[in-house]
Formats: sequence, C-alpha cells, structure tokens
Amino acid sequence: MIGAAFTPAQAQATTATCRELNIPVTVGLLLPGTVFGKLCVPPRPTHTVQLLIPGATYNGTYWDPPTTPGVHSYRKSQNAAGYATLTVDRLGSGRSSVPPGVTLTALIQAEVMHQVISKLRNGAFGPRFDKVIIVGHSLGSAISVLEAATFGKVDGVLLTGIAHRINPLPVAALFTTFYPAALDPVLSRKYLDPVYLTTRPGTRNADFFLPGKASPEAIALDEATKDVFAATEAPDGLGVSVFTPYTLLIGVPVLLAISRDPLLCDPLLAIDCTSAETVRAAEAPYYSPAARLRTYLLPGEFGHSFNYAPNANEFFSAAAAWADEFVGR
Repeated sequence: MIGAAFTPAQAQATTATCRELNIPVTVGLLLPGTVFGKLCVPPRPTHTVQLLIPGATYNGTYWDPPTTPGVHSYRKSQNAAGYATLTVDRLGSGRSSVPPGVTLTALIQAEVMHQVISKLRNGAFGPRFDKVIIVGHSLGSAISVLEAATFGKVDGVLLTGIAHRINPLPVAALFTTFYPAALDPVLSRKYLDPVYLTTRPGTRNADFFLPGKASPEAIALDEATKDVFAATEAPDGLGVSVFTPYTLLIGVPVLLAISRDPLLCDPLLAIDCTSAETVRAAEAPYYSPAARLRTYLLPGEFGHSFNYAPNANEFFSAAAAWADEFVGR
C-alpha cells in the first residue's frame, strides 16, 4: 500500500515544453475523428509518458487546470517528477471531435486510446516513448481498464475514482443531476445530440466534492469547465470495469487511488475506506498477481473528484513515487 509519506524521487525542473495536438483516429470501423491532446515533455529526457484520461462531464482541464487558488495540477506535478504527459479530451468532449453520441461506448473510447498509445510509441508526435502509463479518473479509469485489459500495450495503470463496488444510493442521486447538454445554458451552444449529458447547474459541489471543502475558486472552475459524456459510455464502462473481474486481465502494475468518496465508500454496501489497506483487501481479488496491486487513500475527507482537493498534491507525490518504483522514467 502507498501512504502520503511515500515520496517520489527528487523532482526535476518544473518547466516542461508543451504543445497542442489534434490526433487523427478511427472511431469504430470507419468513422474518422480527432482527439485533442496536450503533450508536455520535461527538460530532462524521459522514455515514459503518462496518458491522462478525464472522467464523465470532465475534459483535460481536470488533469491540467489553469493556475487557480486552491487548485493543484496533476500534469505539472508529473512533469516536475520527470515524466512526460499527454492530457486528452475524450471523444465528444472538449476540443476532440464529436461523433453521434450513440456511436460512443467506453470500449470505443478505449480502442481510440489504444490508437493514441501506438502513436506515442512510434514517435508520431516527435519523442518516441518506450513506456506508457495509462491514467484515468472515474469513466476515464473504466476506459483505462478496458484498454489495458483488452490490448495489453501499456506498462502501468493508474486508476482513480473507481472500484468494483459502488454505493448505490449516492450513485443514484448523482444520476438524477444529469440532463441533456442541449438544455444546458452554456453547453447548448455546442448543439449536441440528446445522448450527450452533463450536470445541472449548481450540482457539482455536492456531486463531486462533498464531504470535502474545496476552495470557492475550485468550485467555480469546476462549474465553468464542466463538459459532457455520452449516455452510451456508461453501460459498458460500469458493467465491464466495475461489476465484473475484467481487471484480472491486466498484466502490468496497477495503482488504485481513491478518496473517502461517498459514491464508493460504505463498509456495508460498498468498500471500507478506513485505510489504504482496507481498500486493497476489498479490491485485491479482482486483480492478478501480475498487477502487483497498490492502493492509495487520500488523507482527510473529500469526494469523487479529488484532484481538486486542497491536499491533492499528496496524491500527486504518491503517484510519481509509484511510477518511479513500478515503471520508471
């Protein structure tokens, strides 16, 4: 297990060279599309890149927020630790292409991420990376599981905001706050079809931060940058990666990081989030010995989207330390 005191190797210089990419992909069998991403490479050479996939109703801002009081950047922390990063917007969100919502599933998103990983390995964007760590949040974690278990072409898997058991009442309450993005005062300007959903205005603090106390600036940023997901991504995203042991097919090291998330934590109905050890005890049966499962529990009280927690940098340090030990730069 990994605790907050587990610190990474000495941090590298904090200034990374970043550039924006529009990555051509094939959606399903025939449909062309583009994935928007930002590739950031630290000054010292590295052969390892982290592919950062956001969750439902988020885009790449979740991993790489603008400078905001009370908000930390996972992307910057990993660049400072010596890792390259590629932050992406899932298809349908952010600046990626928007196919008809019904064509999107979590498995389709995973197959698209597999295409992106192949391009990272063959030097399509300049640097050629020998090692890829796939990193996800929530739905992004489900996509990461599907990619790693189906294609087996990554060197490490870092999952956040996901577990094999969920707390049904808070999850049901969360789903009542989703509605068609076409009805949203801001996102309606994107003219999305009814399959694309987002959160109702003013619900995100209760959905994703409570019982924690995010800074007012973090709450405002989260609302201002909210995005969409296709309803068709949820069934296989939840069904395969949450409710089945599909994770047993992952054959590389895994770090599972959660907070005391009401969507996941309940000692009777879901998982016991008393400590990283109790989380690992609940999750270990779903992973093979090759995964060498490690778990991390963010200290204190915070909800689902804990990259915006006041102490999120503790998780960032633990993530870099795990990557140093199990994958390497």
